[in-house]
Amino acid sequence: MVDLKLLEYLETYLTDSRKRRFETVLSWRTKYFTVAIEDVYQLHNTSAVIRSCDVFGVQDLHVIEEQNVKKIDREIAMGAQKWVDIHRHHSVQTCITDIKSKGYQVIATTPHKNDMLLKDFDISKKTCFFFGRETEGLSDEVMQQADGFLKIPMSGFTESLNISVSAAIILEHVTSKLKQSNISWQLSEIEKNEKKLDWIQKTIKSHDEIVEHYYSR
Repeated sequence: MVDLKLLEYLETYLTDSRKRRFETVLSWRTKYFTVAIEDVYQLHNTSAVIRSCDVFGVQDLHVIEEQNVKKIDREIAMGAQKWVDIHRHHSVQTCITDIKSKGYQVIATTPHKNDMLLKDFDISKKTCFFFGRETEGLSDEVMQQADGFLKIPMSGFTESLNISVSAAIILEHVTSKLKQSNISWQLSEIEKNEKKLDWIQKTIKSHDEIVEHYYSR
């Protein structure tokens, strides 16, 4: 539980514009949709997906590092890694188990005989969109446990898009539909306060000393 008095105290260290920015961004944040990426080789692709999550208000990103373990490319993520919650998983199965235990359906973003086009996607269920490796795509493990399959329609000679481009297109579409719906998609007040406290911690220099001083008064 967030100490609201502490939160109020820490906010005095923020500029008015920063406080307004936090409030505005939090009002558009959601955990209704989330994203999982599986063993992406290229570091800039992971970083770009993080940036897309931040841009389109998706708070959680799941990174499966069964084979590839890399640090986030800070330059490409443009600081987005501070604002998005990154959940790391060492296997596909632990990621899927965690996601499904939280009530999400697993949607594999890949051409499939039973796939659906992006424009027809039903947003009525909490969803985690899975994106696969640059060359091989999603593993058989994800494909076998997926609740559905989604693809972006293409009309050219190229048969696939870069993972970060695909993520951006899908997130823009589904979050736009979500915000126009009657679904309760926003963060709760408790979640907003928890996230605000987290962001303040990442923003204020000497945060620990300030908190220590607050409690010692």
